[in-house]
Amino acid sequence: MPTLIPVYQPDLSGKELEYVTDCVKSGWVSSLGKYVELFETSFAKFCGVKHAIALSNGTVALHLALVLKDIGPGDEVIVPDLTFVATANVVRHTGATPVLVDSDPETWMIDPDQIEAKITSKTKAIIPVHLYGHPANMGAIMKLAKKHGLYVIEDAAEAHGAEYRGKRVGGIGDIGAFSFYGNKVITTGEGGMLVTNDDLLAEKARFLKDHAMSKEIRYWHPEVGYNYRMTNIQAAIGLAQFERIDSLLSRKIEIALAYKKSLAGCRGVVVQPQAEWAKNIYWMFSILVTDESRLNRNELMSSLLEQGIDSRPFFFPIHQMPPYLGCLGDYPVADDLSRRGINLPSFPALKDEQVKYIGDTICRLCN
Repeated sequence: MPTLIPVYQPDLSGKELEYVTDCVKSGWVSSLGKYVELFETSFAKFCGVKHAIALSNGTVALHLALVLKDIGPGDEVIVPDLTFVATANVVRHTGATPVLVDSDPETWMIDPDQIEAKITSKTKAIIPVHLYGHPANMGAIMKLAKKHGLYVIEDAAEAHGAEYRGKRVGGIGDIGAFSFYGNKVITTGEGGMLVTNDDLLAEKARFLKDHAMSKEIRYWHPEVGYNYRMTNIQAAIGLAQFERIDSLLSRKIEIALAYKKSLAGCRGVVVQPQAEWAKNIYWMFSILVTDESRLNRNELMSSLLEQGIDSRPFFFPIHQMPPYLGCLGDYPVADDLSRRGINLPSFPALKDEQVKYIGDTICRLCN
């Protein structure tokens, strides 16, 4: 078998080792230290917001965003059916109920036209997900949220730098949540960030993430808080990663354009969309395998692996998961996208000749 081309691998070729070494030598290796603040300040500026709060991972960022508004038992939160399961799980963690909405077939994001029918007197929030690097239709979503008085949490875990009508995601809703897992645009190994322009939300997030400890009296905890802090070592890696975010994003877009060129005219393959109002950062370059292909999705993935090309399927829709089988409704677009979708190797160090090899191989196998 040829050397395997992975779906993703982090690019740690910057100052990561230098900053981590400095952090270790300083002795500030836990949640206190200069790198946490530097990373937060840099990321807030990047997103065009006033506040960024560094956290231990992206899932807790979503959970804390819900907790900030006291969302809990008896409440409902609208989420897309096609997303990573954490988006629905955090709603359950609060005791609230996730209400699923199908995907828009044109963008693959949550379909704004189907949201309003799911809003009830119990609905408290919407969590649009910027899936695989493409922004959700935030204009339509924010209009609905304003009409019904709903809180909007952007799940931007996969979309650092993506834009809706020229505005970077994360800073469009009331609050945005990012992930820095090892396969994200930038990584801290594990890590997350909340971003917001709301001073009160930011203050409460900083309070709750540190066990809800009083600023005035040490070890006095007037509420039940959480240990959701990012370490200084994680932030040191994150800052080094962030210093190269523009070049990393540029390379990912170059890779996407190369894929589109290589796959042009390939029978049985539909490439990832980009709406006219969107800047897709192509966290994962994704394709759909249609009925015109000689191989179905699973057969194509197996054949690619034999050719030294790793890939991964789209997420399962939430309604198919055992904990969510009770969710009522039909989700035909999410079902179809999940059944047909493949994420291709998308890491920044991927070479142009590798992209061409992958594209040519897919065309040969599908035709």
